Amino acid sequence: METITSQVLISRLADWGVDTVFGLPGDGINGLMEGLRRNADRVRFVLVHHEEAAAFMATAYAKATGRIGVCLATSGPGGIHLANGLYDAALDHAPVLAITGMQETSLLGTAYQQEVDLTRLYADVAVYNQLVVNPQQLPGLVDLAIRHAYARRGVAHLCVPNDIQVAAASDDPYQHVAPAHPPATAAVYRGSPVRPRDEDLDRAVRMLDEAGNAAILAGVGARGAGPLIEALAERLGAPVVKTLSGKMVLPDDSPYTTGGIGLLGTAPSEDLMGDIDTLVMLGTNFPYTKHLPEPGKVRVLQVDVEQTRIGTRLPTEVPLIGDVAATLEALLPRLERRADRSHLEKYQEAMREWRGRMTALQDPERDPIAPQYLAACIDELATDDAVLCCDSGTIATWAARHFTIRGAREFYLSGNLATMAPGLPYAIGIQHAFPDRQVIALQGDGGFAMLMAEFSTACRYRLPITVVINNNNSLGQILWEQMVLGYPEHGVRFGEPQPDYAAWARACGGLGARITKPGDLRAALTAALAHPGPALLDVAVDPNEPPMPGKVSYEQAKNFAASFLHGQPHRAAIATTLFKDKLAQLRGES
Repeated sequence: METITSQVLISRLADWGVDTVFGLPGDGINGLMEGLRRNADRVRFVLVHHEEAAAFMATAYAKATGRIGVCLATSGPGGIHLANGLYDAALDHAPVLAITGMQETSLLGTAYQQEVDLTRLYADVAVYNQLVVNPQQLPGLVDLAIRHAYARRGVAHLCVPNDIQVAAASDDPYQHVAPAHPPATAAVYRGSPVRPRDEDLDRAVRMLDEAGNAAILAGVGARGAGPLIEALAERLGAPVVKTLSGKMVLPDDSPYTTGGIGLLGTAPSEDLMGDIDTLVMLGTNFPYTKHLPEPGKVRVLQVDVEQTRIGTRLPTEVPLIGDVAATLEALLPRLERRADRSHLEKYQEAMREWRGRMTALQDPERDPIAPQYLAACIDELATDDAVLCCDSGTIATWAARHFTIRGAREFYLSGNLATMAPGLPYAIGIQHAFPDRQVIALQGDGGFAMLMAEFSTACRYRLPITVVINNNNSLGQILWEQMVLGYPEHGVRFGEPQPDYAAWARACGGLGARITKPGDLRAALTAALAHPGPALLDVAVDPNEPPMPGKVSYEQAKNFAASFLHGQPHRAAIATTLFKDKLAQLRGES
């Protein structure tokens, strides 16, 4: 059988260590599907129900493994569907390769069916973006695409027309007039730890020696450097604040951390940002600058491998261009341990109080079920090496505050794009990468409904994922955002009849249960986690539980009250829930 171009393309993916491609067939990629068939012993194809899910799966695979994630879609609408998941990869700096089809080259520009210029569509999202027009460009363009995705931590895109896909790999249809041969490359990429210059490290030491009260802000770019960050915190006597995407960088029971920052963060972290003169930023480009110190009020040292990200949030006095771990390994031996521990001890005490307040909200007696209790049950029953996935919305607040990173646990969500719907596809992609680990997805009902067909995908591949729906039958985050603007809620509650997601799970061949009483939750979750295949719990939680910020500002409180005065339709139920929350916290303090 003649070797076709698609066969060479897929074979080269395998040479790069790619073992999984997520996608959905179409007539624009029949040749690529044949390439996958001919390489089925090296690369498995995971058939999904929606291309957006394929892109999310590839993104999660890349985030969790550090290896290139690959997704495949047909021409036109298939490629368009990939876009949201690809933006998730791009904004969170995950290396992903998207491969799409295109009409055959003789028809380009003729307004043929489904003709969409996907290279133009992806111009904003891709760090490498090429239309393949000659079989001789492959496998070289595969090598270049993957190298770009790794080196620039983003999305690469190859668009392959139908006729190129099925052309003989040896075809060379054009006369060569350039003084060069078709690309001859290798499936090789070596990333090296980047260490700052000695003179820059010396500047950092002088600045840190002069610091009074310091804090460390760690993002997901510091992943893998947890022990070194704790060593830095010990030397400086400085608390460590974590971004939500960086939640797994440091254990939540570390004596150095004050937890998260921002609307989903903790009160101690919020207080800390106003109580420092020096901020050390490690692998983070945290965008919510209102939660950072005022520009000019603190001295800033920032470590990042990407020069363009340094100084984009706060004026940076000492920029260190480097990998966080390599930088700290070089910096720590130069630093002396600070004797005064009062600053650190102050926030350690504040965190003990905060944890008590959060525990008080995890009330197993509350009916309707408190979403804090739901998150706490997952946290308690999950293994110490579980991979926890989360969707966007109010569930991100409950995960941020009630999921505990300990042991080898990992945590993933759509960080910078903060899109709805990736929770379930993330779990599928990560379970494929780590078949022996427990993988749990916490989703809102709104996000789950968007890509709920992928539960069927999980059942088809017999993946032992556990999906837990925090079901408040509303778009909860938007509901509270409307109220904080001073407006009564509008158009955010789904009403009746409510879908039976547990029945859908059972119809797909998985375990499905709906939980409405708090006393049933723990046993149901235990059974779901023990189930050998896909399991789904649809948990009816209190729809009037607000995801309150760590510290409520006067403006937020005023606008919240204004929404009541302007006719908030569920004000009595919301007020009752807030009263129960406060009562629980007072009991916890007594």
